[in-house]
Amino acid sequence: MANIDDVREIAMALPGVEERTGGHTGEPAWRLKSGQIAWIRGPRATDLRQLEELGRSWPDGPVLGVRVGSLEEKAALLAAEPDALFSIPHFDGYPGLLVRLDAIDRDRLAEIIADAWLLRAPARIAKEWLAERGLE
Repeated sequence: MANIDDVREIAMALPGVEERTGGHTGEPAWRLKSGQIAWIRGPRATDLRQLEELGRSWPDGPVLGVRVGSLEEKAALLAAEPDALFSIPHFDGYPGLLVRLDAIDRDRLAEIIADAWLLRAPARIAKEWLAERGLE
């Protein structure tokens, strides 16, 4: 089980990541100069209504939004990890998904955040980071 402090620690350890407070939500978000990689995402009234219409509900506990590489990757992740990952109608057609922090372990969360970071990180820095970890 992960929490917001884990998100913060994982994200801030990645090169160039800054934490900011979301303008309309007041929740923390983590970003590079090239864009946001992860953000705490609570439900909006529209989300709750749309989920209810689908016979679903917003999960208890904190939820993290993250970028993914493509809609195909999103679909594969959602199919592989339905207990920890989900999406909402607002994210239809958007390469991002939602992570239930109370349903994911810290190591898997770190992988998801690192993957989101790799999408936005400058190529040279990403290549160096991967090489340092023997992942290139």
